[in-house]
Amino acid sequence: MTDVNHPPQDPENPAVAEGEELSADNREQPLSFAQLASSGHAATALKADAEPVLTVEDLKMWFPVKSSGLVRRTIGHVQAVDGISFQVPRGGSLGLVGESGCGKSTTGRLITRLYTPTAGSMRFGEKQVDIAHMSNRELKPLRRDVQMIFQDPYTSLNPRHTVGTIVGAPLEVHKVVPKDKVLPRVQELLEIVGLNPEHYNRYPNEFSGGQRQRIGIARALTLNPKLLVADEPVSALDVSIQAQVVNLLQELQAEFDIAFLFIAHDLAVVRHFCPEVAVMYLGKIVEIADRESLYAHAHHPYTQALLSAVPDIKSAGHGRRERIRLEGDVPSPINPPSGCRFRTRCPLAQEICAKVEPPLLQIGPRHKVACHFAGELGQHPATPVTAGLLGVDRQGSPDPGTKPQPVGTNPGYDKEWFDLGSQQMVSA
Repeated sequence: MTDVNHPPQDPENPAVAEGEELSADNREQPLSFAQLASSGHAATALKADAEPVLTVEDLKMWFPVKSSGLVRRTIGHVQAVDGISFQVPRGGSLGLVGESGCGKSTTGRLITRLYTPTAGSMRFGEKQVDIAHMSNRELKPLRRDVQMIFQDPYTSLNPRHTVGTIVGAPLEVHKVVPKDKVLPRVQELLEIVGLNPEHYNRYPNEFSGGQRQRIGIARALTLNPKLLVADEPVSALDVSIQAQVVNLLQELQAEFDIAFLFIAHDLAVVRHFCPEVAVMYLGKIVEIADRESLYAHAHHPYTQALLSAVPDIKSAGHGRRERIRLEGDVPSPINPPSGCRFRTRCPLAQEICAKVEPPLLQIGPRHKVACHFAGELGQHPATPVTAGLLGVDRQGSPDPGTKPQPVGTNPGYDKEWFDLGSQQMVSA
């Protein structure tokens, strides 16, 4: 296996010959995640024709806010997730990114049914059965197919149990193998994730952070799941260990045909692992697209602001690119703004943004955006592109002369989409 700490020599930039002294720049500049990860595996490819293993439609999770005192009454709701729709292709990867508190982890816990959703549907598997409101008894056979890798490798493992007990517990609960076959299966899984199989009798505190995360991955793989929800699986690790874990996940995905919902805030990691990316803001998906469309042609001002904050090593010698700084704080999910939730921080906001919520409009073969003024950076239109589709005028008031059209209702991608240039529906 390729050593991620020592990537192969680039023919256009030959390595320093043995005995030759490195320059100060070469000594001080660390390798980026992209360089470390690409030395092991190329970026994951898009499976455009794959059938969805998970279809999420209008999913909501509102947590009640109780009053203080003897009689506690519900006085409001935290709208953590409020009407999101997307699909995860079979054997593919969808990245979910956004600021802290935007609802990413809540979405992951809804899909694994650690939370019961307030509303919406989650259709899973070949038969697309709705798992949103199943009872625990009905969910038990399905839990084998949906597993989760937790964010913190230090708190997600029980310190009182050995690694063998932690990884073997799902096998005993679901009675997948006989009791005398549990230990060999545990050792096999530990070897698959790059750990010494003889360390099954050690405790979590005897391992490093990267090794603990590998134990968590082994536990998630125990039942051969069809879908893995990875909740920031590398955020607590060093860059070199991040590359190792991501490359390991790529190998496991290719070997076992596992679909991933990859939740992260590191856009460099998501770009390498996920061919499709969804951007969340305050409980809503504001943009979702394939990797190339999102990173090179983002149309939502929030996505553009996120991308501007990512360090770009390639442009370091030519001066940093302009950083887009958002004004104000993220509004409270208890009382979110009317219309577009991003309007209180958006430099493009107009009157229509406060009156009408923008739909998640498909603007390309695999590109959707929820913005009245969608456009590439520096090319946003002066008038709302969604007015005619929603049957309103420029200010967001109902327009008797136009008929509203159903847009933004399909959790997947349609064969027709709205072309921003011609302001018409087009097809491939």
